[in-house]
Amino acid sequence: MLIDIADPYSERMLGNVVHKLWDLKQAGLSAEDIGPLIGWNASTVRKHVKENGGMRPRWGRNLKGRSLTMGERQTILALHATQGIRAIARELGRSPSTVSRELKRHAAAYSSRRATTAHARAFENARRPKVAKLTTNEALRERVQADLKQCFSPEQISGRLRRDFPNDAEMQVSHETIYQSLYLLARGGLKRELVTQLRTGRTTRQPNRRPGERRGKIPDMIMIVDRPPEAADRAVPGHWEGDLIVGKDMKSAIGTVVERRSGSVILVHLPPGQNRVESVRDGLIEKMGALPDQIRRTLTWDQGKEMHRHKEVSIAADIDIYFCDPHSPWQRPTNENTNGLLRQYFPKGTDLNIYSQDDLDRVAFEMNERPRKRLDFATPNEMMTELLLR
Repeated sequence: MLIDIADPYSERMLGNVVHKLWDLKQAGLSAEDIGPLIGWNASTVRKHVKENGGMRPRWGRNLKGRSLTMGERQTILALHATQGIRAIARELGRSPSTVSRELKRHAAAYSSRRATTAHARAFENARRPKVAKLTTNEALRERVQADLKQCFSPEQISGRLRRDFPNDAEMQVSHETIYQSLYLLARGGLKRELVTQLRTGRTTRQPNRRPGERRGKIPDMIMIVDRPPEAADRAVPGHWEGDLIVGKDMKSAIGTVVERRSGSVILVHLPPGQNRVESVRDGLIEKMGALPDQIRRTLTWDQGKEMHRHKEVSIAADIDIYFCDPHSPWQRPTNENTNGLLRQYFPKGTDLNIYSQDDLDRVAFEMNERPRKRLDFATPNEMMTELLLR
């Protein structure tokens, strides 16, 4: 809910109350708990959060020292009738021009003797609202919407625009502007329904996200500490990371394998009704064994029981297999990140048995056509082609 600048103002409409709301929300309180503490009802709190896209407004924050406080405005109101601008400025320890501008901007408020009105107007004016770039530039808006429909993230879109239009500032936009145009009702510009194309699919933004953990142990593992050092710095191609994404009630799964240097994705179909250990073994042998020798060096996997027959995979596909430490998903960072992206196609709670290998190959192709920030917004397919031609 934007602060209404219509008179009369009340103390609860001041900016410090708005930011108290966000402090309480960040502390984990619900709308029902926050409302009584700031003098709003729960529905007003929820409406304010939604209209700001789930994120604390940047405007009106940390203004101490630079902007007039509520107490200073009350002092101006009290002295304005009897003292001049310079005398008031000396009392406040401010420049006379600061006091002069304040009185000109909020003359009506001081004439009606309402310092709260002046303070609320100052908070609202701190937004410095302007028309969003995506609202006025039709070509840019259509390009961004087309990329969102391809499940590109705002950061990928922004980076690719800089790559495709290096000399045209009008065809460039920051990822934050894209997010605001999707989430902030006051900004607009992009079709609201495109928010479902983002990785999370959330209708409001979340400031923090906790990573999950994966579990599982198998015998006879060669641990990641014994993996060649070249696999850690992405300088040499051919080092892969793998894991499963699991479907509804843990009854279905898809194998995911990602090359560390290029980010190239391979998806492995695990047929329903078949032993998962055997289907992982057979799928990895088929997919990894078909790779050219120069990009088939190592495979690092989580400690999942589906890799019980990893030695057979290693021999048949001619690839060395290593395992992460327990509860250490950060040791497979490329795969963990990719699995998060894949949840756009395979949301949690989905029955993954409905997808065939052809379906998975189509998704892998789309993933490999996405521009990536760490590749200077080249695509994994472009990078893999470059690696194979060396």
